[in-house]
Amino acid sequence: MSALYEALSKGVLAVDGAMGTMLQNVGLTDGGAPELWNVEHPDRVEDVLEQYAAAGARMITTNTFGGTRGRLQMHGLEDRLAELNIAGAQIARRVADRHPGTFVMGDVGPSGELMEPMGTLSLKGAQEIFAEQIAALAEGGVDGILIETMSDLGEIEAAVKAAQAVAPGLPIATTLSFDTNLRTMMGVKPGMAVAALSALGVRIIGANCGRGVDEMLVIAGELAAERDKSGAPTADSGVFLITQSNSGLPKLVGDTFIYEGTPEEMATYARQMKELGINAVGSCCGSTPAHTAAIAAVLA
Repeated sequence: MSALYEALSKGVLAVDGAMGTMLQNVGLTDGGAPELWNVEHPDRVEDVLEQYAAAGARMITTNTFGGTRGRLQMHGLEDRLAELNIAGAQIARRVADRHPGTFVMGDVGPSGELMEPMGTLSLKGAQEIFAEQIAALAEGGVDGILIETMSDLGEIEAAVKAAQAVAPGLPIATTLSFDTNLRTMMGVKPGMAVAALSALGVRIIGANCGRGVDEMLVIAGELAAERDKSGAPTADSGVFLITQSNSGLPKLVGDTFIYEGTPEEMATYARQMKELGINAVGSCCGSTPAHTAAIAAVLA
């Protein structure tokens, strides 16, 4: 039995928050590859994750969102794929091992390519892309795979099947970004996602990013309504739900985007998620360990 499923069945877990904006605060330039920092500035990446874990996050995420071959190729780093993903996993592993009961989720973002028939990427091709990254994350010691900020069910299916093939036994979490009239860019609705992904054997399903906590409340309600058709999850069966909302919407101040959502607003959001039966609650773009601390305090 997975220790992560066991923990989710016993209480609501706090999840960490933004990585990209946190690294930008300590020197990552716009357009730079965050994944390169796993080997060039591992201390800074580790410090961000340490802050989240110290704030109460019990699921922390590797700095590998753009760790697939195509995304790394944009920075000329495709030949270092295994190195960068393994390093990202090992950094998070060190942090989690200092905080008993904390789980490391290997972060897998979209491939950046469109699936057939709208694009040229086939299910088999996408599966190969994701398998390469996920194998490296598993080698680095993650406790589960987080396939996040997705919009296309076909692309998620490819990533899920890749994880099931190269990291059998590792829990898989999937989150979609419902930012277009409560649908993903590809028209997927929250209830559709729960039905389709649970049929693939995914047990942790939800939403991240989006347009702020007000919309996330509506999305979470739809996720819960679909999940609850099959009853509450247990350690052995059923679907757990996860939400990670942006810290408000970004506003341009000078030449910088500022997220104005406060930790107090995140605390209210966490309380609402808990009341809806969401099992893991975190934050996304623009959030900080202060937001995580507010969430964790409510969930505790």
